[in-house]
Amino acid sequence: MTASPIALTPNTSFRWLRGRHSPAEFAALVRRAARDIGETVSCDARYIGRVESGEIRCPNYAYERVFLHMFPGRTLADLGFSPREAVRGRDRRDSRNPSRLPAPTPVSIPTPSEESDVLRRAFMAGGSATVAAATLNLSLLGDHRRVPGRAGESEAAAVEAAVRQIRLLDDRHGADTLYRRAAEPLRTAYALLDAGATRQSTEDRLHAGAGELALSVGWLAHDSGRFQDARSHYAEALATSRVSGDAALEAHAFSNTAFLARDCGRPREAVRAAQAGLRAARTLGSARLLSLLCLREAGGWAGLADRRSCEEALSRAHTHFSRGPAAADPEWMSFFGEAELESLESRCWAALGEYGRAARHARRAADLQDPHFTRNLALYTAELAEDLARAGAPDEAAWAGQRVLDHLAEVRSTRISSMLSATARTLIPHQRSPRVSAFLARHAEA
Repeated sequence: MTASPIALTPNTSFRWLRGRHSPAEFAALVRRAARDIGETVSCDARYIGRVESGEIRCPNYAYERVFLHMFPGRTLADLGFSPREAVRGRDRRDSRNPSRLPAPTPVSIPTPSEESDVLRRAFMAGGSATVAAATLNLSLLGDHRRVPGRAGESEAAAVEAAVRQIRLLDDRHGADTLYRRAAEPLRTAYALLDAGATRQSTEDRLHAGAGELALSVGWLAHDSGRFQDARSHYAEALATSRVSGDAALEAHAFSNTAFLARDCGRPREAVRAAQAGLRAARTLGSARLLSLLCLREAGGWAGLADRRSCEEALSRAHTHFSRGPAAADPEWMSFFGEAELESLESRCWAALGEYGRAARHARRAADLQDPHFTRNLALYTAELAEDLARAGAPDEAAWAGQRVLDHLAEVRSTRISSMLSATARTLIPHQRSPRVSAFLARHAEA
C-alpha cells in the first residue's frame, strides 16, 4: 500500500515579505544580501517556490543568516519557518518509515578524510596576523562533490581543533583580521552536523564543537564591532545547545550573550542572560564558570546603575573564584584568570562612574596579564587609559595610551581601537601637556 504524501502548509509570511518581486527577482536580492555578509547561497526562483510552498520548513544555517540579515529584527518564526529542532525531530521519527520521507536532496560536502585534512591545514597558522588571515582564507567546503558519507571521529576532532586555533589566533592578533576567514569552518561544521555522524557519541561531539565554533566566530564578530552578526552566531550556538541538551554549551552561549547585551546598551538583557547561564551551569561543577557568569550579571546591574545588586554579584563572583580551578572547568575558559576578573570588575566601577576605582582594577589586570596574550594585554591597558582619562589623570592616561599603540602593531581589534579613540577625545582639552600632545599626535597618525 502506498503511503499518503505529507501535506504541505504554505509559508504565507514569506510570500508576503516577497511583495511585488517575482520569485526570480527576489532570489537575486537574496544572493546580493548573501554577498554583503560573506555568505554563498545558490538561490533561484525554484528555491523561493519551495520555501513558499512549505516544502522547506526551515532553511539551512547559511540561508538563515542571509534572511535574518535581510529582515533585521525578525526571527525565523516571523518569516514563517518552523523551529529547527522540530524539523529535525520529525526527520528522525520519520526515518523509521522511509515511505513517508520525501526524496533526499543531495548535500554538497567533502569526504570525511578530505574535510579533516583541510580543516587541519587551514588552522595550522602561525606568524603574523597577515599569515593567519591568509591561512584561514582556504575554502573549507572542498570541491563541493556530492558525497553521502557521514562524519566520524576525525571530523569531530578537526572541528574541535578549529575552535582551539581560532581562540589562539584571537589571543595573539585580535578579531578584525580573522572574522571573515573564520566563518568558513563554521559553515563546514554545520554541514557535517546536518550530514549526520557514524555514532551518537560522534554526533554529540559535533554538536558541541559546532556550537563552540559558532561562539568563537560570534566573539570575533563581537570584538570587531559587528554586533548583529555576533548576536546571530550566539543565538545559533544557543539553539544548538538546546537541541543537543548540552548544559555546558548553553552556559557558554548565555555568558557571551550577556557580554554582548552589555556592550549593546541592553543591561537588563545582560542580567537575564547571565542569570540563565547560572541556572545552566549550576550542576557542572565549575566554580570558575559560576564566577564569570556572576561578573556578567554584575556588569548588567552596573549598566542599570543598581550599585547594591552589582556589589552582591561581584561578591558572589569573588567567592566562586576563590574556590580555585577544577577539572570540570571548560576548556574555553583558559582566558579567565585573576587578570580577567580584575578587568571585568573595573568595567563595573566605570559603568557606575567611579573611574578612580575602575583604574585601580584595570591597572591590576594589566599587571597580572601574561604578556604572551597580546590582545588581552592591549585591552586591559586601553581600559586603564580610558579610566585614567575620565578620573582626571591625563598624563598617566597618555602614558597608558602610548603602550596600547605599541600593542596595536600586532593586534587588530575594533573594540580596543574604539576605546583608545574615546580616550583621545577625552584628553583633547589637556593637549598642552607634552605627554598628552605626543600621544594625540601618534594616535592621529595611527
